[in-house]
Amino acid sequence: MDGAGMPEVRSTCPYCGVGCGVILRPDGHGGMDVRGDPDHPANLGRLCSKGSALGETIGLGERLLTPRVMGQDSDWDSALDLVAEKFRRTIAEHGPDSAAFYVSGQLLTEDYYVANKLMKGFIGSANIDTNSRLCMASTVAGHKRAFGTDTVPGTYEDLELADLVVLTGSNLAWCHPVLFQRIVAAKKARPAMKVVVIDPRRTSSCDIADMHIALKAGTDVALFNGLLASIYEQGGTDAAFLRNVEGFDGALAAASNDDPGVTGLSEADLRAFYKLWIRTEKVVTVFSQGVNQSSSGTDKVNAIINCHLATGRIGKPGCGPFSVTGQPNAMGGREVGGLANMLACHLDLENADHRNAVHDFWSSPTIADQPGHKAVDMFEAVHAGRIKALWIIHTNPAVTMPDADRVRDAIAGCDFVVVSDITAATDTARLAHVVLPAAAWGEKDGTVTNSDRTISRQRPALPVPGMARPDWEILAEVGRRMGWVSAFDYESPAEIFREYAALSGIAGGFGKDFDISAKAELSDHDYAVMPPFRWPASGTRQGGRFFADGAFFTPSGMGRMLGVSWRPPVSRPDADFPYRFNTGRIRDQWHTMTRTALSPRLSAHLAEPFLEIHPEDAAAQGIAEADLVEVRSVTGRSILRALLTDRVQRGDVFAPIHWTGETAPSARIDAVVAAVTDPVSGQPESKASVVAVAPFRAAWYGFAISSDDMVLRSDYWALARTGTGWRAELAGTETPADWETEARRLFALPDAEAQVVVDTARRTARIAFHDGDRLLAALFVSRQPVRVMRSHLAGLPGQDAPHVLTGRAPADQPDPGPIVCSCFNVGVNQILEAIETGGAISVDAVGTALQAGTNCGSCRPEIAVLLERTRAAEPAE
Repeated sequence: MDGAGMPEVRSTCPYCGVGCGVILRPDGHGGMDVRGDPDHPANLGRLCSKGSALGETIGLGERLLTPRVMGQDSDWDSALDLVAEKFRRTIAEHGPDSAAFYVSGQLLTEDYYVANKLMKGFIGSANIDTNSRLCMASTVAGHKRAFGTDTVPGTYEDLELADLVVLTGSNLAWCHPVLFQRIVAAKKARPAMKVVVIDPRRTSSCDIADMHIALKAGTDVALFNGLLASIYEQGGTDAAFLRNVEGFDGALAAASNDDPGVTGLSEADLRAFYKLWIRTEKVVTVFSQGVNQSSSGTDKVNAIINCHLATGRIGKPGCGPFSVTGQPNAMGGREVGGLANMLACHLDLENADHRNAVHDFWSSPTIADQPGHKAVDMFEAVHAGRIKALWIIHTNPAVTMPDADRVRDAIAGCDFVVVSDITAATDTARLAHVVLPAAAWGEKDGTVTNSDRTISRQRPALPVPGMARPDWEILAEVGRRMGWVSAFDYESPAEIFREYAALSGIAGGFGKDFDISAKAELSDHDYAVMPPFRWPASGTRQGGRFFADGAFFTPSGMGRMLGVSWRPPVSRPDADFPYRFNTGRIRDQWHTMTRTALSPRLSAHLAEPFLEIHPEDAAAQGIAEADLVEVRSVTGRSILRALLTDRVQRGDVFAPIHWTGETAPSARIDAVVAAVTDPVSGQPESKASVVAVAPFRAAWYGFAISSDDMVLRSDYWALARTGTGWRAELAGTETPADWETEARRLFALPDAEAQVVVDTARRTARIAFHDGDRLLAALFVSRQPVRVMRSHLAGLPGQDAPHVLTGRAPADQPDPGPIVCSCFNVGVNQILEAIETGGAISVDAVGTALQAGTNCGSCRPEIAVLLERTRAAEPAE
């Protein structure tokens, strides 16, 4: 059977919080075609490079297909009996707070709901937290302080209706590409529309910016306090709206006492930004991890919200503060109470009336009455032995938590650890006593909520393989085996959704924002075909925006402005650690790459972990382009490839977050990040640790390609998938005595036919292994970073490649060069040829010639840079 005979399935992308609709068509052989859903309100058919490549990530090669207990395959009854018994005994002997769940924005809402209910209502602890704590907790806290609830006021349409879009702490072009393209299209249709990017780095989002505000790291509060003071001085407040707001005087006093000069911006730049913001009626301020991941993240959020409240620019078309979430269901997790300090449906854990209502609704034996451990504190409690039974679901904290080595050690030392995931090949799963095979995206059935409150269905298009099970089913079964049979006797996600919707009606009765009780009586069929909808969805209100009417969810019913003051990041650069360490995402990878690394084209764009460092800082440290560098802090070290660029300011360095013990063990950058948190939100400060940077003194460097797995043991290695196998960057501090022997060990090819070229004097080696005419593997070694045509070589395993040891493409096989456009596999050399010999003089012209930049558009800034460099290299007339 081929795809033409298979039905199409409408679902939702599993990556960022944009929540793009996708249309899936299985091919009947385990594969799947994926395209954007033109009818979904989030993306209107658009997809980014990651979404476009989803069909390449669904194979079973890395899948966990059976439960494992102590590293051995098991069966569900044995595994679940053990989990239930261990948790039950731990709670009986040490109390409910000795147990904890650490969950994920990769869970569907129905999964999240069951986990929250089990922990808070039946185990009786609030020790359930989520990796969304690392992404959006400061926004949650800021929203609650200002609005009384965790409410996103606006909608995606506001990005297109605004006359000014401010992106602060958000590289939207790479992290939320579909939203970025909506802004690009709006700006093209209305050229008078302005875009401002506020970021210490010059990112791809600056490609459309009318103004780049390159402030010093961590000074956002001072910048927006300066804006608030200017709003007042220039008569920009909305007196009528402020009658619905309390705290204005205190907020203004705090703002007036701050000095915007700490941002490092000139007075002229500050005046220009403030003037533009104040004189533009329709303003949307988009913020993300650069705001949230800070020891003052909550204050940053409130400093932004203060400006919108003072001007009444909230809840109206084209106006408002807008948080964009990092994960597909970070919002759904917030809605069900997946954070340690919340109850379901935005009810308050520390409110006795709310607790009693949820207690009664669940008919639970108990209810948690105080907040549990937030993520950083949770793993510290694991390390200290206070948490003795830990269940981790769809996340990889041994890599992603700050002070990651300590977290890894904590998990390894915990009495009992369960991991539910789609693969056992993660740093965290390798530490577990029990690993449970969960259903993956494309197999799961439930709902997710995106950044603008739109609830969409994820629907299965493929059968659940092997013994894998949906997460809600695994959690419910453990609940039943712990003795709570009727409370967890669910038969479908539709049943869970109805219960959740009914509970939201109780929240609505308390005057809360989250109320989808109109969906509480959905039939199974109606749930199956449910189209996307934006909450609230109750008898009195359907979707829309919040707060334009001046009605808030605080006890007084008024919005709150908070008096916040700038304070520097907790860690300060000094002689030992002189650089400010920023972290973040890259365009084509996702979290710790358990999904995206399965796609060869996503791995081709940036195939190796790197450190962006300013050329003058690099020169001061004796670092040259492509050198390996050691990044060190008080908590750990990483080894990364140096990328010299003025995109970062002097004194700042930047590294991506994605590499793990599975893909580059010495590049786990969160080992370097200190476990400093925001005192209000508990969110870690992931963008302001301080580090030392120095050359990594390698005795040799290597580049390897292989059609099969490699046995990697060198001091530094970074592995990436290719269309024909694998590629790896290597380096070591000790040179092997015999490179052929070392190459045979590396590739596990003890008897294969070998081509060997070794130059002892130059300390170089080039070795290839063949099976007849078919290339199996090759290794290139040098005392300097290896210079070969990597993109060409990566495609050779499995082919007849007698020229392989030249390291170059033959004249009749042009090398595309490093991939720029992942959607259409277009490389640097192809783009340069289109520019230099094909007459392409614009990004659009390159797109016409090669398709590059015509899908998600994320590569357009890189194409623009290539065009600019080509023009700069042309001789003056």
